[in-house]
Amino acid sequence: MKQRIITGLIAGVLFLGPCLAGGLWYHGLILFMSIIGYYEFVRMTKTLPWSGTALVGFIGVIVLVFPWKLLGSPFLPEPLQVIWILMLLFLFVTVFTKNSTNINQVAMHFLGSVYVGIGFSYIAESRTTPDGHGLFWTFLLLFSIWASDAGAYFTGRKWGKNKLWPAISPNKTVEGALGGVLIAIVTASLFAIFSNGLLSIGLAVVIGASAAVVGQLGDLVQSAYKRVYGIKDSGTLLPGHGGILDRCDSWITVFPFVHILMLLPFH
Repeated sequence: MKQRIITGLIAGVLFLGPCLAGGLWYHGLILFMSIIGYYEFVRMTKTLPWSGTALVGFIGVIVLVFPWKLLGSPFLPEPLQVIWILMLLFLFVTVFTKNSTNINQVAMHFLGSVYVGIGFSYIAESRTTPDGHGLFWTFLLLFSIWASDAGAYFTGRKWGKNKLWPAISPNKTVEGALGGVLIAIVTASLFAIFSNGLLSIGLAVVIGASAAVVGQLGDLVQSAYKRVYGIKDSGTLLPGHGGILDRCDSWITVFPFVHILMLLPFH
């Protein structure tokens, strides 16, 4: 626990600076995190990170997360177009390698590139919103996710009796999950109270609940595919925490979810 707290504090400080600064500082950090995240995903699939399919995936992640708008680039790729081209490139690999790289391998790397690329692209986009309150919305989602994680952990330890999904994550409990949802709703509601009318209580409750439920499902997704590959952590970058994907598994599901369902008022 001591190691987790120390690592968490150091990582928090390193993340907070670029987040407060915004712009290219923040977007560059998120791009860097996305590259590491995809590297971890590739390693989990027991594939060499410099293999042909992995390199295609890295290109896809970079194109999806790259700060095109902030740099004033005339090239503004649409995510759907990028995903389609990326899929074709992966499928072409199976042909060019005469199936020495088969459909199962490219399917996993394609899934990983979309999972990581789209997830981190929405994390970056939340900081630069049209209404000029990107820092507020970013903190709202992050603190709701963190509140859910902390609430689930401490509630589960105190009152947890019924296992939530033992085949996937044996330590999680129903009581912990519900506690996480409640704490996330309270946290989001506090943001609404101090937002000077920027966020209503009703919408805050929906966002807090969404962050908790989708975030916990994102964590279970990570647990599920780590079990398939027989590993405990996605990486070792953060001692006591694991890798980037271990720490951001909830982020890369929650941020796209609230954007796509237009739960944030700036849409």
